Amino acid sequence: MPLVVPGVTTESTNKTDQWMQKLVGKTLSDDKSDEVCRVIQPGQMVTKDYRPERLNVQVNKDGTVAHVHYG
Repeated sequence: MPLVVPGVTTESTNKTDQWMQKLVGKTLSDDKSDEVCRVIQPGQMVTKDYRPERLNVQVNKDGTVAHVHYG
């Protein structure tokens, strides 16, 4: 996993990298998103269906974002 410092961004053409830089280490809100997304809590069971447009956001127990990936 790449080193990500909250608030520090670089230009990237990869959408996953862009979301990683925006979200990792931050807490999510209940605001609407233009992305089709799924928030995954620690230990939560999820389906294995692959949806390339779906942003999966894995959070830690404290609610901060740990990892982001599409699928």
